[in-house]
Amino acid sequence: MARLADYFLVVGYDLDKRVEGEGQGRILQRFPEKDWEDSPFPQGIELFCQPSGWQLVPERQPATFIVAVLTDINSERHYCACFTFWECLDNPQKAEASELDEVDEDLAVVQATKVFAPKSLVLVSRLDYTEVFRNCLGLVYTIYVDGLSAPLETVIGNLLTCVIPIAGGSQRTITLGAGDRQVIQTPIDDSLPVSGSSVAQLFRQLGIVNVLYLLCAALTEHKILFLSCSYQRLTDACRGLLAIMFPLKYSFTYVPILPGKLIEVLSTPTPFIIGVNSFFRSETQELLDVIVADLDGGTVTIPECVHISLLPEPLLQQTQTVLAMILDPELEIADHAFPPVSSQPSALKIQDKEIRAVFLWLFARLFQGYRWCLHIIRIHPEPVIRFHKAAFLGQRSLTEDDFLMKVLDGMAFAGFVSERGPPYRATDLFDDLVANEVERIRQEEACPHKVMNHVKELAEQLFKNENPYPAVAMHKVQRPKESRQNEAPNQTPFPGLDDVAVQLFIDHASAKLKSAPPVVKAELKAMVPSGPPLGDIVDRNGNVMANSARRLEVVRNCITYIFENKMLEAKKLMPAVLRALKGRAARVCLTQELNQHVLQNRAVLDDQQFDYIVRMLNCTLQDCSHMDEHGIAAALLPLVTAFCRKLGSGITQFAYSCVQEHMVWTNMQFWEAMFYSDVQNHIRALYLESEDGEQQKNLEQQDGSGEGREISALELASEQNRLWPTLSKEMQMERVQKEESTVFSQAIHYANRMSYLLLPLDTSKNRLLRNTGLGDVESVSNSYVTNSIAGSMAESYDTESGFEDAESSDVANSVVRFINRFVDKVCNESGVTNEHLKALHTMIPDIVQMHIETLDAVHRESKRLPPIQKPKLLRPILLPGEELVMDGMRVHLIPDGREEATGMMGGPPLLPAEGAIFLTTYRLIFKGTPTDPLVGEQVVTRSFPIASLTKEKRISVTIPMDQFVQEGLQLRSCTFQLMKIAFDEEVASDLAEVFRKHMHKLRYPQHVQGTFAFTVGQCGKMVVEHKTKDKNQSLRTLSKNLVKSAKRTIGRQYVTRKKYSPPTWENRSSFQSELDEDEISVSEEVDQQSSLTLSSTIRSSDRQTMSNVVERACCRDYQRLGLGTLSNSLTRSNNEPFRISTVNRMYAVCRSYPGLLIVPQSIPDSTIHRICRCYRQNRFPVVCWRNSRTKAVLLRSAGLHAKGVVGFFKSPNTPTAVPSQAESTSLEQEKYLQAIISSMPSYSESSGRNTLSGFTSTHMSTSDSSDKLRPPKIGALMKQVMGTKEDVPGTFSRGGKWGSIRGSGRLSAYNPDVGTRLAGKESPQPNGGPSEALFLRQQKAFLYIIGDKAQLKGGKQDSFQQWEVVPIEVCDVRQVKNSFKKLMKACVPSSQTLDPNMSFLRCLEESEWMTLLHRVLQVSVLVVELLDTGSSVMVSLEDGWDVTTQVVSLVQLLSDPYYRTFDGFRLLVEKEWLSFGHKFSQRGAQTLGSQSSGFTPVFLQFLDCVHQIHLQFPMEFEFSQYYLKFLAYHYVSNRFRTFLLDSDYERIELGVLYEEKGERKSPQVCKSVWDYIDRLNKKTPIFFNYMYCPEDYEVLRPYTYTSNLKVWDYYMEETLSEGPSYDWEARGRQERVAEETPEKPDTSGPKSQRHIVWPCYDSLSKTVPDAITKLLQDLQSLEAELGQTSEKWKDTWDKIKTTQRAEIKLESKPSFTSSLLMSSNLSHQRRSQGVYLQESGVGSSINLALDCEASATSTPVAGRPSTSTLYSQFQSTESENRSFEGILYKKGALLKPWKPRWFVLDKTKHQLRYYESRQDKECKGVIELADVESVMPGTPTMGAPKNIDEKAFFDLKTTKRVYNFCAQDSANAQLWMDSVQSCLSDA
Repeated sequence: MARLADYFLVVGYDLDKRVEGEGQGRILQRFPEKDWEDSPFPQGIELFCQPSGWQLVPERQPATFIVAVLTDINSERHYCACFTFWECLDNPQKAEASELDEVDEDLAVVQATKVFAPKSLVLVSRLDYTEVFRNCLGLVYTIYVDGLSAPLETVIGNLLTCVIPIAGGSQRTITLGAGDRQVIQTPIDDSLPVSGSSVAQLFRQLGIVNVLYLLCAALTEHKILFLSCSYQRLTDACRGLLAIMFPLKYSFTYVPILPGKLIEVLSTPTPFIIGVNSFFRSETQELLDVIVADLDGGTVTIPECVHISLLPEPLLQQTQTVLAMILDPELEIADHAFPPVSSQPSALKIQDKEIRAVFLWLFARLFQGYRWCLHIIRIHPEPVIRFHKAAFLGQRSLTEDDFLMKVLDGMAFAGFVSERGPPYRATDLFDDLVANEVERIRQEEACPHKVMNHVKELAEQLFKNENPYPAVAMHKVQRPKESRQNEAPNQTPFPGLDDVAVQLFIDHASAKLKSAPPVVKAELKAMVPSGPPLGDIVDRNGNVMANSARRLEVVRNCITYIFENKMLEAKKLMPAVLRALKGRAARVCLTQELNQHVLQNRAVLDDQQFDYIVRMLNCTLQDCSHMDEHGIAAALLPLVTAFCRKLGSGITQFAYSCVQEHMVWTNMQFWEAMFYSDVQNHIRALYLESEDGEQQKNLEQQDGSGEGREISALELASEQNRLWPTLSKEMQMERVQKEESTVFSQAIHYANRMSYLLLPLDTSKNRLLRNTGLGDVESVSNSYVTNSIAGSMAESYDTESGFEDAESSDVANSVVRFINRFVDKVCNESGVTNEHLKALHTMIPDIVQMHIETLDAVHRESKRLPPIQKPKLLRPILLPGEELVMDGMRVHLIPDGREEATGMMGGPPLLPAEGAIFLTTYRLIFKGTPTDPLVGEQVVTRSFPIASLTKEKRISVTIPMDQFVQEGLQLRSCTFQLMKIAFDEEVASDLAEVFRKHMHKLRYPQHVQGTFAFTVGQCGKMVVEHKTKDKNQSLRTLSKNLVKSAKRTIGRQYVTRKKYSPPTWENRSSFQSELDEDEISVSEEVDQQSSLTLSSTIRSSDRQTMSNVVERACCRDYQRLGLGTLSNSLTRSNNEPFRISTVNRMYAVCRSYPGLLIVPQSIPDSTIHRICRCYRQNRFPVVCWRNSRTKAVLLRSAGLHAKGVVGFFKSPNTPTAVPSQAESTSLEQEKYLQAIISSMPSYSESSGRNTLSGFTSTHMSTSDSSDKLRPPKIGALMKQVMGTKEDVPGTFSRGGKWGSIRGSGRLSAYNPDVGTRLAGKESPQPNGGPSEALFLRQQKAFLYIIGDKAQLKGGKQDSFQQWEVVPIEVCDVRQVKNSFKKLMKACVPSSQTLDPNMSFLRCLEESEWMTLLHRVLQVSVLVVELLDTGSSVMVSLEDGWDVTTQVVSLVQLLSDPYYRTFDGFRLLVEKEWLSFGHKFSQRGAQTLGSQSSGFTPVFLQFLDCVHQIHLQFPMEFEFSQYYLKFLAYHYVSNRFRTFLLDSDYERIELGVLYEEKGERKSPQVCKSVWDYIDRLNKKTPIFFNYMYCPEDYEVLRPYTYTSNLKVWDYYMEETLSEGPSYDWEARGRQERVAEETPEKPDTSGPKSQRHIVWPCYDSLSKTVPDAITKLLQDLQSLEAELGQTSEKWKDTWDKIKTTQRAEIKLESKPSFTSSLLMSSNLSHQRRSQGVYLQESGVGSSINLALDCEASATSTPVAGRPSTSTLYSQFQSTESENRSFEGILYKKGALLKPWKPRWFVLDKTKHQLRYYESRQDKECKGVIELADVESVMPGTPTMGAPKNIDEKAFFDLKTTKRVYNFCAQDSANAQLWMDSVQSCLSDA
């Protein structure tokens, strides 16, 4: 029973206290005066009566009624019903004027007239009967207003003494003695909330989704704020929200109506549900973490920073569906053609209960089976119950669910457990639902209509609970008369009440209550049913796989094998078991199996068994989360203290010392749950023993389940609670004591257990404190700690040092602290007495100390154990001269992001592998065997040159087999190799540190002489440090050094490098003379016409140097190109346009250029000295190649100095420091360029006579079609190349956009005509053909300068000059560096990623590597086109040693077939890259000095471009792709000296340049990569391209669009069987047997005919060689068998080829091999287009290029019509073009007849062409005279023309083959031979 109302108050406006216009209320009267004992009077009610503030108003307001809720300190709720009306004030003048000024103006108006003040009648009650309160207060008001006869005191006295029952469903009629009557309806069960219709209202106001958000927010403890204009609505909404939370109760701040004065409460840090009037909305704006629900607007606003966890799916969806069916039943049938007649939603009251029923159903599903996770830890005197959260989540497989985790951790759920946990209590609807309806809910959950029926049933029960009887209209309450309500009532204010009268009433009533007999209502207590246990719900992903019986079988078998000591069998099963243990069922199975092998808590194993069991335990625990939701760790806990092995006399090592590294052991919640479950078991046992069988039977009969079932602890507890009151005091005491001592003994047991698992085996290491979460219980860190079974990875070698105690005490202290915290918590919760608790605290340090002592002994002994058998370390094969720096350290090679080796893409898991890492002077090598026993006999090798290491970082790795976390390293190499290694526990950590230091020393030596290429073969591991460099030394000694160094080889002392600064120009004369007198006196000035040869003027001491210089690659190439010669026999003819200048012989002009340079004949060396200053690094323009056909030259230089000397494009009037000198230099430059232009025959011709005819003769064919086609091609190229950044590379339209430059507002910067002219755009003629004059201008530029856009700003183009500047954007070196880093990460990722944004193709695209290749190739193709049309080109970019080198080399490679042979390519690299000073050392970060600049693979980029061209023209290259890969590998490997140092100057200085010619110290050590390749090439065809079938003078024009480029497989491939295949000596031993045939897989006899080839393991070219290689191998092995000396493969191949292709070139039909190769599906790797068009001279190449851009797969068509007139310009008008012509018979290819042909000898073009007949315009073939070696008389062969003199036959021998000719007679033959000979000698 309870009082209906506790207090009645009258609260009025306080006229005395007005603060700044804010009124205040005060309590005028309060009854009763004294507080009730059971409910103290709540403070601050006056604030809540007027939540918006106390104010005076000028007009009377209608009376209002609100219910505020106050919560007292005991979290009891008090409902304050406030009835407020307005009274007229007597004397408003009381308010002083001063105050009124501050108040709003309307108060000032009020002053004169009447003012109304609010007054409130308040009832305070602990019951929530809103309507009853409204009626009672209304009655009091009515009596006062209408002046009814009933005295107010009586009414209030009755009200305060009215007592009603709290629950039970009875009706109580009350009257207050004013002729009124009310019926109060109590709910049947007071545990269910009463909601009226507030829930339905809430859903109507906010909608389904919003309310669900609010519910989840409230349950997960967020702050919720309701806004509305109506206070009553706020209260209802809050009440509704609490009602749907049932059975959880809200335990935080709950204020449905918050007064405006207290608005700052909203910034409290704790969660709350608060209602505030919308009037205060602005104040709520800046709250950042509050969810605001606006009831009037129907919105819920969730701030950005708040994340609400929602109900788990599919619950959320199902709940929404059912709610929609209740709130909007028409939704479902809205689309039906014949909707049912009535589908109205239920009445509001019913709908309210239906919604609540849905939430009941929802919570029953969320919490089903919760009672099976309760631990009862005390039964007497009070039940103490704990909930095992982890087990609950585990069984529901909702461990990942954010919402449920938060709910279970929340306060509401804690209250739920303490309220509903006890097993013996009254039950309600929810208990019934969880116990009995779970099955029904589970079956129906998917079918909304069945759910709906269930919800309706529940709703009925809820409705009945609130309204047990049909409504009876017995209410009779007076209301004030209508007129009274509106007009001003009598002026008297609310009267003061008589205190004494009311108090008398109250005293009288309480006396009566005391004398009345107590109402005894038997509480219906019963045992709470638990409901069905939680079955193993299948993981939501349907993860049934994990439980497959086969896996469990494997686990069982493996354990059986271990205990039967069948170790080999167990070893085979082990990997499968470790994989299976990822599944929960297998882990459970493991614990059950292991349990069976434990006898009397002990199982002694031998070492091997122990090791396996520990590995399985570790693997099992590794996948347990720190919560241990599946109870695996709990089940293993008794096992780890049972399994042990004997280490020595009386020393036993238990398994726990090897499984400590798991987070679960440091998680306090885990230990608590374990402790409670053990305590529960013991207490259950306590009562099961003490009970005689009677009670048990009794229980079972009640339960009706017979003998089969065990009684659960909760059932026992419930029975005990039922009997408790019947026991005597002594019995009760005895039971309490027994339980307490049970808990106490368990606490001691757990203190021991925890010390077992928390103290590390080696307590001297401070490991535990650093890494586990012990320091702070809450921190659940995720890192495992390095464990060692034998603890041998001691961090210091002297564990026995004196500090051991000090350190170990740290570990001990922290463990003691952790155990103490645990003991305090559990003992307080489970009611252990204080004495016992103190005893425990004294015991714990002793327990820990004792355990530490036993551990020390174990640790000592375990160190002595023979290590577990690990695989033998395999030794790597070292190269000659390679030495080990550090011997093998045992490591594990961990898989990285490449999936091939892990077995994920099929094939066996080759990684992880166990082996050793070796550091040698040259490489870093891992060699070992896979850990997977199925491939255990394979050998895994991964290695890379130490010089190619680009990044090294420390990582910590969990080794999958052993579950130990190890420290490791991740090493990345620019040979696209990644090694992730984890050091084995036997490797001491300082050893790993030593390894790193050595590695760094080797990677970045102090000086380039520390690199492997220099130290190879020398004794002594490391190169000594060099002295610091002495700065200034005279030039004389420098040059002496240069000369001496030529005679010196590397063995002697090193030269110190000097920094050389050239003297100032004022002192030039003295400088010159100093030079002359010292060394060389070559006459520099060509103007003196001296015919002295170079050699004759050089002092004898220098002969050797200069002859070496001459031998260098450059000179050989210059002579080949006819750019100048240096020899004694020929004097330089003055008519040659170019000469070889020795101006740089001392490297004085330009340090990074070669000693000999090609400059125009007319330029004296003195000019060069001046010109070079204009260019960066003094790299002035020099000629590096000449087109033998058009005689156009290719020049290279660095970019112009941006500041300093004014460039020649700059406007002449720019002010400069030294005008005269600057201008002269500028003029010199112009002179220089003009000299180059004059050297071109086309120029001299055009200037020599009629310009137009000159142009036509050399530049245009009169064929119209070619005119239209040619120029736009170059123009388009030009535009693409010059395109600004906005153009996406690779996506240019064919037309390109010149506007990109024009529109950029920098018109002055470039001459916009360049592109338009080249594109042939300005065509005034209507027919589109270019006008003559215009065409003249189109061809104007003789020299194009490719310059950097950024540099050429502000330049001015002179319209009369013959050169044009083509500004392009070059890629920065930084760009290349970053792009390469990203490329490496894409090709060799360090870890696997599932992120779609990190897929290979995405990363490749982001690296922009292909875009960079595209840019370089595009510029190169443009230059090729320009050269081919007869314009010279000067490439003048950056410093002239990166992009310039790339472009220049590619241009030569594309234009000149010679460079596509072995010799040519070598020469190209030596000339352009080595001699012209590409900074290999700096770009490759080869030394300590260049470490900071990082690795920039400019040369690799060039090789990749060559690879792209090779792919597109596979028949044009003599070398194979492997050759390019070989160079790519060795240019960073530092194995050879070829790519060391930055220029020839540095190489001479170190004596590297010429020593190759001298005697070699060790013949097996090659110093030059070229020699090595030559040697290897003689042995094996690995570098040779069998498809090599070159065309004569073929210019290649590759596609450059990004879409045409392929990723180079060099970046992706790897061969784990032998490591990279580029160090030929290191390839497997078995090949040494067949040294001649390194490609032979195995010749050891017919073991098996089959061999499985794994893509990332075997070298495919070796195991599956191509057909030709295979045949050559077979041939050699057969010769070897027959005992013949086998001939070299090249000879064999050449023989076959010569027989095959005797006459491919000159025949119209392609011969056998050619057609074979063409038809063999090469279409995608297009052969060069237009094979048969190439002879057709100048113009054709352009059409050709257009055609080939258009058709990627076009195969050559012999003779296209468009070329029919190509030779028309060689008509009689230009007779000199046909120096000699006539008919000759030519012998056809093999087995072909002799045929007569019309031959033309052309001196100008230097070629011999032939046609079908004289009239024929189409050339059938060309013999380049440059290739002709000799002409001599021949002999007739088979099938020769009859009746012809023998002397008429003659042979022409070229470098490629011999042609047989036959003239009409001997004289004619002699004439031909003479003509050819004269052409040859002229050249």
